[in-house]
Amino acid sequence: MKDPFEGKTILITGGTGSFGHAVLSRLLKHNFREVRIFSRDELKQEMMRIEIDCPRVKFLIGDVRSRDSVDQAMHGVDIVFHAAALKQVPSCDFFPMQAVYTNVVGSHNVIESAIAHKVARVICLSTDKAVYPINAMGMTKALMEKLAQAASRNIADNGTVIAAVRYGNVMYSRGSVIPLFVRQIQERRPITVTERAMTRFLLPLADAIELVMFAFQHARQGDIFIKKAPACTIGGLVDALKGIFKSDAPVKVIGMRHGEKIFETLATREELRKAEDLGDYYRVCMDDRDLNYNKYFTEGDVHEAEMEDYTSHNATRLNVEQIGELLLTLPEIRAARANAAPNVY
Repeated sequence: MKDPFEGKTILITGGTGSFGHAVLSRLLKHNFREVRIFSRDELKQEMMRIEIDCPRVKFLIGDVRSRDSVDQAMHGVDIVFHAAALKQVPSCDFFPMQAVYTNVVGSHNVIESAIAHKVARVICLSTDKAVYPINAMGMTKALMEKLAQAASRNIADNGTVIAAVRYGNVMYSRGSVIPLFVRQIQERRPITVTERAMTRFLLPLADAIELVMFAFQHARQGDIFIKKAPACTIGGLVDALKGIFKSDAPVKVIGMRHGEKIFETLATREELRKAEDLGDYYRVCMDDRDLNYNKYFTEGDVHEAEMEDYTSHNATRLNVEQIGELLLTLPEIRAARANAAPNVY
């Protein structure tokens, strides 16, 4: 089978994050021409450059907020994976304009620059928090999705294909809750839980990369791809981690943080009504209606009322044993367990 990345120049915005590291590891198995890691953190770039040690991987200091720096990075690019974002829910709630500058203005810069430079494909990374958003991070990611689809409606058939992927919590990604819980167990501190009954989707980073690669290979204009994923309660996740590390750490319930939901939604019933079920994935096609308001006000769909949203409350729920099995597929968990002594209070 032909290598889809052979001879291609690939730009990864926010490339020094968890996704950038993982997708680059995947791309290194292909015969690409060049991968450009675009971010504003010079220290992370230097550490990544030393770790990768590959002359075909280039590192560009820049910020998606600056159209000029995006344009400089975009010259000669064939494929864009747009991962640059502010992702921490409380930080975005306290500094919402910063989230707007990066997640909305920055995404607009990337999309418009890609179109101007005749890039073949742009895959934008979104989140379950973009569905029915109640926090600034989710709201700005929802706007990113709208920007991608608005641009898609105006592109000629042979122009840049713009699509998005939407997934829930990536397990053990930087800033996520699992490494926090592991660190608290290792340091013999109480495990701080917001709410035991809270549910979240569980997605290993490898599955997130597979979703992005699937979207890259199958995207049509304006598509949003969603990975079907199991879910768990936060209480179940903590119990599974305590079992893995043989820990008696106490659990301290601290209450929900700024902008958090008791459960997350990956797809609305309206989206599912028009989605294409692809087995492990949903393809949500772009709504290509124009501003003919008769279609909005006089043509409804009676079947939408019969469907449910796809949420972490009604997704396949893993029990403690199943959560533990999934956790042990993560190399970080296996390494942490191998290096840890029993943590008994």
